[in-house]
Amino acid sequence: MTDPAGPGSIDVLVVDDDFMVARVHRTFVDRVEPFRVVGTANTGERAIEAVDELRPDLVLLDLYLPDLFGLDVIPRLRSGGHDCDVMVISAAREADAVRRAVRHGVVDYLLKPFDFEDLKPRLERYATQRGRLLSTVVRGQADVDRVLAGAFSPAPGGILPKGLSVETAGLIERALRDAEGTLSAAECAAATGISRVSARRYLEHFHVTGDADVSLRYGTAGRPERRYTWRA
Repeated sequence: MTDPAGPGSIDVLVVDDDFMVARVHRTFVDRVEPFRVVGTANTGERAIEAVDELRPDLVLLDLYLPDLFGLDVIPRLRSGGHDCDVMVISAAREADAVRRAVRHGVVDYLLKPFDFEDLKPRLERYATQRGRLLSTVVRGQADVDRVLAGAFSPAPGGILPKGLSVETAGLIERALRDAEGTLSAAECAAATGISRVSARRYLEHFHVTGDADVSLRYGTAGRPERRYTWRA
């Protein structure tokens, strides 16, 4: 039994064949307001049944499921009358999988492995854009054009979030461009003279806008270290 949804909550179904991975993803999602995980599924057939039962707003969909390829779940949901959004979360890096996902209308495509800082801004962007779509009143072509221009696309790279400055963003960009290889937030902070926390905010901004790539370096203990590189 699930808890009653709060006002404005976004209900999520997590689909992954690995029970432990699904649990981690559920923990990540529940940390982001106003998202609420209402269930999990570990096969394609179970995912379809769960959508029937739970009516989620968003499905986090793995592609490598034991019974169905994840993208084959989407047309079955549509033929069943479900209009829930789908965000692919998968290790599938094949260009064909990405193209098929786009054709099926997924709202995002996140590669494994990832951590909370990778998923959080994508969920927040989805929530903002979903709210804009739901509240839009279409009176003419201009309204339609405005919806299509902003639907599920990242914010322009030149617009900085509140609290970030153009000058410091330039410092971080130069540090990434000049680096021989990848940089951690701590290394970037040392190179630019700002705090590690501030450096991390700018690095994550560049990652969200697509200007920087992130890789995870796993040590002998503790959480993996995020390493950043400027995308040429």
